[in-house]
Amino acid sequence: MFGVNWSDPQTLWLNIINLSLGLVTLVCVAAIGYGVFQDVRARARKRAIARAMDRKADALGNSFGDHAFDMPGLGFTMADGGEPLKEPAQSPRTPSKASTKTPRKTGK
Repeated sequence: MFGVNWSDPQTLWLNIINLSLGLVTLVCVAAIGYGVFQDVRARARKRAIARAMDRKADALGNSFGDHAFDMPGLGFTMADGGEPLKEPAQSPRTPSKASTKTPRKTGK
């Protein structure tokens, strides 16, 4: 087998040890390959779960429309406390008289 003389008593034990070390090496390579495969599969699953969660969050954000906005740390927040407005209120372009007056002094 592969030019090895298995009937020579001087090299029999050397050939047996070489064969066993070769088998151990193959088992170790297979174990490392299986570990790498498991790691790649776990990362792919993690990425797929993250993408699915992002799609759900985008769908949730789009369901609120332009009335909601995303604040870091708080998530989606609505300006009026959570009730979507049918039409935005029109604000006057000119300042009112109350805002042009000087503030009152409140001390006695």
